[in-house]
Amino acid sequence: MDHALVTSLVERWRPETHTFHFPTGECTITLQDISLQLGLNIDGPPIVGPTMFDWEEIYDTYLGVAPVKGESLIGSQVKLKWLRENILPLGEEPTEQQLHTHCRAYILGLIGGVLMPDKTGNKVHLMYLTFLTNLRRTTRYSWGSACLAVLYRELCRSTNAKAKTMGGCASLLQSWAWYHMPYIAPLSR
Repeated sequence: MDHALVTSLVERWRPETHTFHFPTGECTITLQDISLQLGLNIDGPPIVGPTMFDWEEIYDTYLGVAPVKGESLIGSQVKLKWLRENILPLGEEPTEQQLHTHCRAYILGLIGGVLMPDKTGNKVHLMYLTFLTNLRRTTRYSWGSACLAVLYRELCRSTNAKAKTMGGCASLLQSWAWYHMPYIAPLSR
């Protein structure tokens, strides 16, 4: 990760317009960029819904094991470290339910660690698990819109002088900058 590049982009971000201000003009990350660079769906139902659930029950039902409140389950977020350590590896011939459970955990880890990390980068909100209950329908949702919304929110939050870290898909921010401003991309060897 090129932290200097990300910091420079944050300094040029304007929350009022959700754009980067450069000497040559304004530009921003679009849904098309999300679709092209990450391959995420930008059409379909949005990633929204209620967040008041019995999280322990949902976690136990869809991932097979429930985290401990206060230790690995903080409010409606679970620590990614706990997720990695407690989702057991698949055996030689896993059942369909074991395979689905493992896939849900892996996708939840990708959401919390890469696509929509919070500013700490070590927790993921369990609301995303409710969109992974039926894996055949998971691709129908507009994950790209959610990813972009989280990135915009984190960019806006990061413009505050007191902010020390930034969440959101920083790798997307970096690849977007390299794609649209190839003269700043590192030289390939």
